[in-house]
This record gives sequence, C-alpha cells and structure tokens, in this order.
Amino acid sequence: MPNFSGSWKIVRSENFEDLLKALGVNVMLRKIAVAAASKPAVEIKQDGENFYIKTATTVRTTEITFRVGDEFEEQTVDGRPCKSLVRWETENKLVCDQRLLKGEGPKTAWARELTNDGELILTMTADDVVCTRVYVRE
Repeated sequence: MPNFSGSWKIVRSENFEDLLKALGVNVMLRKIAVAAASKPAVEIKQDGENFYIKTATTVRTTEITFRVGDEFEEQTVDGRPCKSLVRWETENKLVCDQRLLKGEGPKTAWARELTNDGELILTMTADDVVCTRVYVRE
C-alpha cells in the first residue's frame, strides 16, 4: 500500500483558473483564489485506509477525514457541500466522485496519485475541465 503521509509543496499547476471558471466562480474571486492557491501547504496523514488531508492557503484552509470506501461530506473546490466517495483506482491512485447535496452544477471529482518518482499528482475535474497540480514532499 502506498504511503501518502507527509507535508507536500506544490511545484506546478495547470488549468486551476479554468477549473474555477467552469464552476462559475466570478472573475474577481478567481483572481484571489488563484493567487492564494499558488502556494498551498498540504499535509496528509494516512493510517491504512484512513486519511486526513489538510490544505492551507492564505485565504482558506480545508480539512477532510475519510476512509476509503465510506461516503463522507466535504466541499467542492468552490465551497459547495457535497457527498464524496473515495476508492482505489490503482495501487497508487485514489479517486473521489462528488455529489452535490443541493442545487445544480458541474460534475466534480478529484484524484490523488503517487508516482514512482515521489510526486503527488492532484487532478480536479469539473465536467470536462481538468486541473492538474503536482506536489513534492517537503
């Protein structure tokens, strides 16, 4: 089983603003979010199938706790409450499908994958828009 535990720093990001646009975030909030999210601090604690993930930026800090295979509540990247279900797609890749609790919006999901060279790849989707963020351990 892979070990996602550690403190992670971002090394590159693609399409984050496009993702926010697809979610309907207005241009002013997108600019603030992109600037704040340019240097997120990510902490992951893993105990087998149990995960704790904290993502801190200057604007917002999110914390989620979940067990692979058990539905839990979190928020989409734009802050809407949803039910999420994480499963193993491959030995080194977790995928999460999100279902909005109320209202309508794009279909959202995220995935986290550990690569053989030690990178953590976070992929976030809103319908057909894909944002990729790559992290390395600090």
